[in-house]
Amino acid sequence: MAAETASFINWGLLALSPPGWGGVLLWGFLNSLQIAIGGYCLGLILGVGGASGKLYGGPVTRDLLACYTTVVRAVPELVLIVLLYYAGTDAINALLRLAGLGTVDISGLTAGILVIGIVQGAYSTEVLRGAIKAVPVGQIEAARAYGMSPWKVMRRVTLPAMLPHAIPGLSNLWLIATKDTALLAVVGFSELTLVTRQAAGTTKAYILFFCAAGVLYLALTLVSNVIIKIIERRSRRGFAEVI
Repeated sequence: MAAETASFINWGLLALSPPGWGGVLLWGFLNSLQIAIGGYCLGLILGVGGASGKLYGGPVTRDLLACYTTVVRAVPELVLIVLLYYAGTDAINALLRLAGLGTVDISGLTAGILVIGIVQGAYSTEVLRGAIKAVPVGQIEAARAYGMSPWKVMRRVTLPAMLPHAIPGLSNLWLIATKDTALLAVVGFSELTLVTRQAAGTTKAYILFFCAAGVLYLALTLVSNVIIKIIERRSRRGFAEVI
């Protein structure tokens, strides 16, 4: 028992030393964070465009966006990630060849951001669409009566007014994005889950390294919750407190 405890402590010291596996885990964690931030921001951009198209677009636009959100939300995210990662890269290179251009080697980071962003965009579309519909119609009509263009109405009235309704859903999507980065391990991208599995497989200290990865994910979630509460409190200034 004492020998097992000593071995566990030795592996812990090795993992925490900067040149050892601890540095590799931190590097994987930073990769996961980059993909989560990039994919989430891309998803927000797609979500704003998708929500606007569903609410104010023509019949064709609404139908196309409905297909997009339905397919993405219906197919398991792991299947989507594998499909978009490989088929998307092949499709881009095929289009470049048809245009007479050479193929490109898309980096794992770029591909990961695009994949997570497309998945997040479908969910963001529905969250933002619901939040926009929660804005009182009178506020939008008043802005139009003042002669504001549709873009000004969206920027100055609709988006600020819908933010308090959207933050709970968007905060959940951010936390989901941080977890979805772990699915990129199946396509060989060196994010936190993959490097944790490599470290555990090499050292056989499975409990140590997977617990360390869990602590990193937990720390990210706790910090995110603090930031989300600050943003939510600021966005709800002037609203009646809900008890």
